[in-house]
Amino acid sequence: MTRTRTALLAATALVAGATGTAFAVDPGGVGAAAVPCTVDYQVQNQWNTGFTASVTITNHSAAKSSWALKWSYAGNQRITSGWNAKVTQSGADVTAANESYNGALATGGSVSFGFQGSYSGTNAIPATFTLDGVTCNVDSGGPTDPPDPTDPPGPGDRVDNPYSGAKVYVNPEWSAKAAAEPGGDRIADQPTGVWLDRIAAINGVNGGMGLRDHLDAALEQKGSGELVVQLVIYNLPGRDCAALASNGELGPTEIDRYKTEYIDPIAAILADPKYAGLRIVTTVEIDSLPNLVTNVTPRPTATPNCDTMKANGNYVKGVGYALNKLGDVPNVYNYVDAGHHGWLGWDDNFGASAQMFKQAATAEGATVNDVHGFIANTANYSALKEDHFKITDTVAGKSVRESKWVDWNRYVDELSYAQALRAELVRIGFDSGIGMLIDTSRNGWGGTARPTGPGATTSVDTYVDGGRYDRRIHLGNWCNQSGAGLGERPQAAPEPGIDAYVWMKPPGESDGSSKPIDNDEGKGFDRMCDPTYTGNPRNNNNMSGALPDAPLSGHWFSAQFQQLMRNAYPPLS
Repeated sequence: MTRTRTALLAATALVAGATGTAFAVDPGGVGAAAVPCTVDYQVQNQWNTGFTASVTITNHSAAKSSWALKWSYAGNQRITSGWNAKVTQSGADVTAANESYNGALATGGSVSFGFQGSYSGTNAIPATFTLDGVTCNVDSGGPTDPPDPTDPPGPGDRVDNPYSGAKVYVNPEWSAKAAAEPGGDRIADQPTGVWLDRIAAINGVNGGMGLRDHLDAALEQKGSGELVVQLVIYNLPGRDCAALASNGELGPTEIDRYKTEYIDPIAAILADPKYAGLRIVTTVEIDSLPNLVTNVTPRPTATPNCDTMKANGNYVKGVGYALNKLGDVPNVYNYVDAGHHGWLGWDDNFGASAQMFKQAATAEGATVNDVHGFIANTANYSALKEDHFKITDTVAGKSVRESKWVDWNRYVDELSYAQALRAELVRIGFDSGIGMLIDTSRNGWGGTARPTGPGATTSVDTYVDGGRYDRRIHLGNWCNQSGAGLGERPQAAPEPGIDAYVWMKPPGESDGSSKPIDNDEGKGFDRMCDPTYTGNPRNNNNMSGALPDAPLSGHWFSAQFQQLMRNAYPPLS
């Protein structure tokens, strides 16, 4: 399958009468009782050599536990990929059979699936459809003309930058927590990511909102304009192999559960025609692929868990599968996690990580065209821009790269790293239109500790340490960092190559507990979240810099939220 940021401009509105080629019958019309099934076949978008189509089946007969729909093409159409059904083709004959999660079809119930195909000449609509061998009636009025491939994209079509000209979904659950904090109403209307960090989160945990609830709420917020919904896809087998605080529910070998119980249901919901008008941005599996470069043998930072995940290939398989399945939904925009400059900015990490991203983007049926972009600094604290020193500066005869803080990194902040990584990814084969996101939810580093100018030129260390905005003890510190503040507010297209600044990590949600806490969420205790911890090779054996009294990762941490507001940069009014 070939899919670029601008070539595939498709929506999946499956309702009868929607724009696009349709072949349907009104089941409530004359003679409906005698109709065993109805089929709504719509060409959603068509260009010179290809098209996307959506099919909705409505069953008017006895309930079914499985189903198979068949049709034949009169022309040379060939189906190249499908979603929410197992679509196969032999010559002109096509069969679409249910997936494991959508086989049940009640009397009066409907099920939808979609596919992409190629053609030359004409793209005639199939004349007859059979469901389990029974012919389904179709509208005697016949089809309408397919859309003109030269038409500009309409609402809900895939665009170059999903954030441009669009509002972004405000999670009402997070918003309520923020507004309940003293002063929190100043930011409670900001958009944040919705984290799907376990299977149960798809339907909602402890009475909270599930994925459909969020998408329904997004439709209400959307109104007549465009709206982006930000989802974090975060449940790989053996998740986050180098950090116990964010370990997940799936064991290292449970790749099949990841596919069938996690990704497939998410993809099915996102492909529901009800949500075709939303722009759905997915942040795919943070803290995963970079671990296969930096935290495996023979690196001194290697962990047995990361060695296991590299050996079994399930990070690569999982990310590839997610990109493939989610990328098949025409209004989904996949952004792959790309670590941050304090993780991947060194010479021996940068290029190797880019290659690892490409390996995952071409696994399990995915292609680089399933990737709309990458996201840097997700749930991290690296400064957006360091204004008081540059990587090319020399002080007291030494390069800034020789300072203890920079430590031979090629980059000093997230903006320079993200723009350079984008160029490298394009160089090795990703689409030239890919864009970057930068998570600025906790990298403001404002307040009284924010430097107003360069440090003293006594040495390269005094120069860098005196001028850097990022006040962490070490770049490798990542858990509930003391002194952090809210960063730039979410905004579209702030810099060349950057699709948006986003708050993908909701401010106020903990990175991990500062002491062991029993839980049923699969989350372990990581000493990097303990303020008394003296470190490990990943932070050069420095203090952790973590706040005390923190709850489990993802749980509300009022003290952190108040600190983030207090140290916000730009400051809150």
